[in-house]
Amino acid sequence: MLRQARDEFVQLLTEALETTGWSTDSLALEEPPEDVDAIVASSIAFRLASEAQRPPPAVAAELADAMELEGATYLSRVETAGPYLNAIPADIYFRDTLQAAIEADFGQLPKQDETVVVEHTSANPTGPIHVGRARNPIIGDAIARLLIAAGYEVDIHYYVNDAGRQMAVFTWAYETFDENDLAEPPSRDRIEYDLVRYYRKGNSFLEEASSDEVGEAEAEIEAIMQGLEAGDEETYKRVSEVTDQVLEGMKACLARLPATFDTFIKETNFMLDGSTDGVVSRLQALEEAVFEDDAWQLELEDHGIDKRLVFLRSDGTSLYPTRDIAHHEWKFEQYDRAVTVLGEDHKLQADQLRTALSLLGNDTSQLQQVLYSYVNLAEGRMSTRRGTGVDLDDLLDEAIERARSEVERRMDDRIRDDGLDEETVEQIANIVGIGAVRYDIVSKQPTKPITFEWEHALDFEAQSAPFVQYVHARCCGILDRVEEPVGDDLSAPSHPTERALCELLAMYPYVVEEAAKELAPHRVASYLQDLADAFNAFYRDCPVLDSSGEVRANRLALVRGTQTVVANGLDVLGVGAPEVM
Repeated sequence: MLRQARDEFVQLLTEALETTGWSTDSLALEEPPEDVDAIVASSIAFRLASEAQRPPPAVAAELADAMELEGATYLSRVETAGPYLNAIPADIYFRDTLQAAIEADFGQLPKQDETVVVEHTSANPTGPIHVGRARNPIIGDAIARLLIAAGYEVDIHYYVNDAGRQMAVFTWAYETFDENDLAEPPSRDRIEYDLVRYYRKGNSFLEEASSDEVGEAEAEIEAIMQGLEAGDEETYKRVSEVTDQVLEGMKACLARLPATFDTFIKETNFMLDGSTDGVVSRLQALEEAVFEDDAWQLELEDHGIDKRLVFLRSDGTSLYPTRDIAHHEWKFEQYDRAVTVLGEDHKLQADQLRTALSLLGNDTSQLQQVLYSYVNLAEGRMSTRRGTGVDLDDLLDEAIERARSEVERRMDDRIRDDGLDEETVEQIANIVGIGAVRYDIVSKQPTKPITFEWEHALDFEAQSAPFVQYVHARCCGILDRVEEPVGDDLSAPSHPTERALCELLAMYPYVVEEAAKELAPHRVASYLQDLADAFNAFYRDCPVLDSSGEVRANRLALVRGTQTVVANGLDVLGVGAPEVM
């Protein structure tokens, strides 16, 4: 409804500008002032005032008089306040919003004729996922869900780095050491926790062993890398034995968030099919290609990048960026658009990749790179190689435990009397606990750094997932007590808090549309906070079950609409919507 109302306002304002002889070039819309009962506004009069040599309010009044509202559907009138033109909604705007918002698919936009691949997480398969990397799957999965809600055909990919030195070290260590050489078995019974001990042992050996021992080990590691480069099937199987096992454990961890994938694309695919060799040949033919310091490099200073891109070693082995170019060219062939979620420490590589793709003749407008700051801990940086930091599994376990305690403390007498069983309590604790962690991360702009704190992530008050989730549970509780169908005999609500809530419900599809354009799921989180606040004000001011007639019908529709939008909005963020809390 808001999109239609905005389009209607733009059309009427454009016609008024043309009628009064003004250019439409500077036409722009703004959010209306909070103290004005408007759904859209424009301050174009402020920009026209100097040309008109009249005060902005006088220009605004002239434009308002010129706007022909007789044929408008969703706008009742246009009011002026200083330089602002404020569009006031008609009663049908509220009625149609109520009717639409009670439908289960409200906010799901029409199908778009565009395919999108979203690549996220893509953490090296060297061990458990730690908290520092948690922002990638949470943001990436939310972006994918947001694009799906906006009508796009989306595939979600995990790019598996199985060709680099880290995996060669891991494979060598896995084949070299036995259980007696490793640290104590992990307490968590999952394969990546067991196998990461080999990776850590291998790295500590290379740091601490004698030069002769290290030299022998390095020769074996180099042989693995050369075998992969040559497409040796036996070497590929050796590395895959390690990669695939660790990856299975990482999938299990990610599924808890939840973050799932349509395809796991291995880096070695682009070595085995020859596309990496093709990229190397084409890069070498570029004017920017130079051979210095025993490596082929791209000189990118003329393109605003002061560090060269190394794409081939003197021993003939390719590097990750080279294979990633081949990977992205494949994505460009398969999809209309490619979205990649990357940590802030990959910004240089992201710029180098985009430039190299462009130099090779690719349309890089297909590529969108979302950079995020890492989740930090107060005690310092984390490292899988050294075995420091907090694993994501531990974070989620703690979140569930804390949520369980809070849910049990907050359960009201009605729920206790209904005999809520332990399985249901555990289910709610999972939804609330994991939802709290996920929402705390996705609700912030990706570029803003996060220092993780338990108290903030698991805050059950405002600015948190539980605050929004509780609104959904409250709506479910109200509707459970209702026997009549919701949605019959609706009219425009009259109470101010009813209208404020209805206006926010109308905004939801527009929020999805705009957030998808910007790849900004945090905008959905901000909207849900506003919606939760508006519903709580409505619940405080407007009795639902004790009302009757038309008023009751409208208020039940507002409850149903809020339940629907909160559930759908939380789903976009990958957060569950419990029916009981």
